[in-house]
This record gives sequence, structure tokens and C-alpha cells, in this order.
Amino acid sequence: MTRRAAKESDRALALPLEDSLGFQVRDLNRAMQRALQIRIQPSGATLGAWYFLRVLWEEDSLTQRELATRIGMQEPTAVIALRGMEEAGWITRDRSSEDRRKVHIRLTDAGRALREELLPRAREVIGVATEGMSEAEVGTLIALLKRAKANLEPLPVNQAPRRAAAPRPPRSG
Repeated sequence: MTRRAAKESDRALALPLEDSLGFQVRDLNRAMQRALQIRIQPSGATLGAWYFLRVLWEEDSLTQRELATRIGMQEPTAVIALRGMEEAGWITRDRSSEDRRKVHIRLTDAGRALREELLPRAREVIGVATEGMSEAEVGTLIALLKRAKANLEPLPVNQAPRRAAAPRPPRSG
């Protein structure tokens, strides 16, 4: 094996960041979050509040546990964020009369009104991120990301995990 071929092989096995799907997705997510935070900050909303608001704008009156699960956040962490949202006047937290362990989260008028202010800012971030892409390319990107996520969803207990594919050496020429 030539020195150059060995170097290319080492590079392929090392999975450079620019070729790492995980790194690129994480890097894009961080950039989008920074851009969104800058745009929503004037309203007083934080990124933590943003995710709860997004879910509640779609389906109001969820329990604290349901809301935390949908966002992928631990319930104790959610409680802290929700407390801040309640202090801002965007939500109410009401204990269930049927099951005192459950706390229902409901948007206030002020929380609902934020939708008209913040969603255009989110669309702006998406527009900047997808600048130069056709509508079809954006659709393909979203579909591919959804497929990759579905591939990683937990397998049933009785199903063996897929065998990882061996790294492919780069094609030359």
C-alpha cells in the first residue's frame, strides 16, 4: 500500500468531522438554535420556553409529564422551565381534580399571542438555513433526516440490533 493510500485509508477510518453525519447535524442544530435565540430573545422567550410553546400551540392542556416527554426533557428540568413560563404569564399550571399527581399545563392568552410573534422568526431562521435550496431539496432533506431518525428508534426487546456497516474506503478517481 502506498503512503498516500494508507493516509487516505486512515482518514476514512478516522471519520473526519466534515464527513460525520452526527457532527454535521449537531453543528447545524446548534447554529439554528443560536440564530433562533437571537430572534426570539426580544420577546423574553428562551429556547427552553420555545420548545414548550411549540408543543402547546399544537395541543394545549397537556400534563407536565406529557409535555416533558414530547420535548424529550426530564420532568424535573421541565418544572423549572415551566415555572419561568408561568411567571412570564404564558401558561397556567392546574392540578387535576381527578388525579392530584397530574398537573395540566395550559396556555394563557399571552402565551397563545406569542405564536404570531415567534413563528415568523422561526420561519426566518429556516429560510436563512435553506437559502439556495429548492423546495424539493428542502423536502428531501427533511425526509432523509426523518428516515435516519427512524432507523435509530429503539428496537423491540426481542429484536437483535443491526450489525454496524464497516467503514467504506473512499473511492478514488
